[in-house]
Amino acid sequence: MLMRKTAALLLLSLPLALARPARAQAPVQYNVSFPNAVHHEARITVTFREVPAGPLQVRMARSSPGRYALHEFAKNVYDVAATDSRGRTLTVTRPDPSGWDVAGHDGTVTFSYTLFGDRTDGTYAGIDARHAHLNIPATLAYAQGLEQRPAQVQFTGLPATWTVATQLQPDAAGTTWQAPSLQYLMDSPTSLGEQQVRTWQEGGRTIELKVLHDGTPAELDAYTAQTQKIVREAAAVFGGMPAFDFGRYTFIANYLPQTSSDGMEHRNSTSLTSRRPLRGPGMIDNLGTVSHEFIHAWNVERLRPQDLEPFDFSQANMSRNLWFAEGFTQYYGELVLRRAGIYPTDAEYSQEALTGLINAMALSPGAARFSPVQMSQKAPFVDAAAAIDPNNRANTYLSYYYIGAANALALDLELRTRFKTDLDTYMRAMWQQFGKAQENNTPTRPYTTPDLQRVLGEVARDTAFAGQFFRQHIYGHQRHDYPALLAPAGLLVRPARPNKASLATRLSFNAADSTATLGTTTIGSPLYVAGLDREDVVLRFDGQRLVGAKAFEELLANHRPGDLVQLEVRTRTGLQTVPVTLTEDPTLEVVTYEAAGRPVSKAQKKFRAAWLGSKVR
Repeated sequence: MLMRKTAALLLLSLPLALARPARAQAPVQYNVSFPNAVHHEARITVTFREVPAGPLQVRMARSSPGRYALHEFAKNVYDVAATDSRGRTLTVTRPDPSGWDVAGHDGTVTFSYTLFGDRTDGTYAGIDARHAHLNIPATLAYAQGLEQRPAQVQFTGLPATWTVATQLQPDAAGTTWQAPSLQYLMDSPTSLGEQQVRTWQEGGRTIELKVLHDGTPAELDAYTAQTQKIVREAAAVFGGMPAFDFGRYTFIANYLPQTSSDGMEHRNSTSLTSRRPLRGPGMIDNLGTVSHEFIHAWNVERLRPQDLEPFDFSQANMSRNLWFAEGFTQYYGELVLRRAGIYPTDAEYSQEALTGLINAMALSPGAARFSPVQMSQKAPFVDAAAAIDPNNRANTYLSYYYIGAANALALDLELRTRFKTDLDTYMRAMWQQFGKAQENNTPTRPYTTPDLQRVLGEVARDTAFAGQFFRQHIYGHQRHDYPALLAPAGLLVRPARPNKASLATRLSFNAADSTATLGTTTIGSPLYVAGLDREDVVLRFDGQRLVGAKAFEELLANHRPGDLVQLEVRTRTGLQTVPVTLTEDPTLEVVTYEAAGRPVSKAQKKFRAAWLGSKVR
């Protein structure tokens, strides 16, 4: 009884704000303006009310949803100041590189700062006189302990032609944009500028395409038509559309010339950035990003790994499951393009999508020594992470996008061949068990790696197969037999350049002195075996100067695989002549049997159509 009474007295002594649910407390209010946009600056003010006693710990995020490395967004923040409710200047100290402590407040803190941003992509902030593309963790500060409070954002002083593209919810007046919590706010990229808008209904949901670009309305109309096909095919994979939190999904697209190529998934939107226009050969690349990111509306945004939930903005976020979250999405992003007819033929899909996956697995030494789980765990070091020291990734790493997609391809083909089911069925089963049920903008049941294996056993009706697949290919790094797996679809894996001599290494040609500099040489390649490595310089190949890539190809054409040639090189130990045995060009390609001049059976045509054909009914 004494303990209960003491606890009750302590509760009564707490500030009223802490006795109320977080979402009933005073919202965090942001005001964002761009008085010096031409010099890439924003001026941001954030007001915290009903602040508990003691210093308020204001922080900038160090990482961003969908990115797994540290980005230290505080580095672009300056001119920091803070006042209380009466406008009195408060004491601001810097306890660590990512934040500020504000002391002496009266329950209200108005914190203001200048933000510099000149990189338009899915991670940072890009600001100029024409637009502002804001990744929110790179833009808005937050307060520790107030993360569950709702947030309100206003953009003021904008040019009259600028409008807002965001997944944030507008108020009735359309002047204030709202988020239920910090997690949702940080997951809500926002683009401001002269948006061109296309809107349609799909599966009872509103889909918006809000675009900044230099093209014509007709080009955007054609692009929208292709995007609609992608949306329908993606929904067919999972058996229907997600229940977007506000009934709306927004493609936030920036295709201006000052933009960096990127795509970043979010819960009810995606950030699409590219300097490629909506016409010509670049269009299919842009649509590939559209496809990949929209698949994420299911896979990783709602169908979410437990080790990323919730996302921690104060540190790097590591997951064992990016091979599935990103890799399987990569596979479906390309497959949906074929099913939607954006890759117009099976032959083009094979060359543009499958050839890259097969080569990645065949040519990467990393894929032979590390598993998809281990590759996933490397994301904090490689996912747009910055470092100045050299690395050995050419021999130790293959992106979880590619190693995951290559496993998705193998699993899809094996399920179709052996178990009379397919990867679509597996994805729908995962969606039903772990993705469909959501509460408070988060999944009620995030998955683990053992969950992925268990559901595979259920779909295949063979738990032994699921266990073996995971042991060999997910926890292990055993390679698949892709020629055998692709044969039932009438697809052939073959050397892309048969009988062509090669060093199996890329050279950087130096026009000034007709030499070539080596990058990191890969394990097993002729130059690696010869003891040559990065920054070594080839002075002569077989007695000849290297005047450029074309001339070098002509020199190689005079040789056959297995020939021994002499390389005059400058290494860290000095000048030397090194014998090197040429190999056959290891590059592979995937072609249809038709293109290879082979007969195609009815069974192979049926298999291929069931796999690559449209699933929209």
